[in-house]
Amino acid sequence: MIARELEIYAEQHTDAESPLLRQINRDTHAQVLSPRMLSGQIQGRLLALLSRLVRPKFILEIGTYTGYSALCLSEGLQPDGQLITIEANEELEERTRSYFEKSEKKDQIRMIIGNALEVIPTLEVNFDLVFIDADKANYSAYFDLIVEKVNQGGLIIADNVLWSGKVTQDAQDKNTRAILSFNDKVHLDPRVSNLLLPVRDGLMVMQKL
Repeated sequence: MIARELEIYAEQHTDAESPLLRQINRDTHAQVLSPRMLSGQIQGRLLALLSRLVRPKFILEIGTYTGYSALCLSEGLQPDGQLITIEANEELEERTRSYFEKSEKKDQIRMIIGNALEVIPTLEVNFDLVFIDADKANYSAYFDLIVEKVNQGGLIIADNVLWSGKVTQDAQDKNTRAILSFNDKVHLDPRVSNLLLPVRDGLMVMQKL
């Protein structure tokens, strides 16, 4: 991670959060456990930019949390497009849906509460953009489930692929090993081209070939 003063400088020279995103950011840090899971301004603006470049018809997000990244990704949706976001923690549902209701894209966002490993096989659309930000142990399983559901030229983005720097340390826990395995897996997969960006906790950006 870069020094905090450089991060602040980057934030000052990056598009500001919308009032709704600012509210979600503030509320999450004040009222929700593990607020570090929220994407935040820099990563959020990057997700929005990539989505606007792709102009996706269908977006899949695995791991909704409080909805910040979903709203960023929704900025690039085509007028008749849809974002499907899957969250395992039902305790976050009411809060997150209330934020979605305040968004101009509320009619294009479908939130599903459930186990993504069970939900994804039931989805009968192909995706132009997928964002993976859920339990790290299942990253490789999520990739296997969605890679053939992504259209040619579409993007798959996975968060936390540097795992607080643990990927370069000798002492590795279960989640670190899972991230290492995932990073190696996608890097060697001929179906995708990949770029690991050291943004915040690491973003693996893959394009379906």
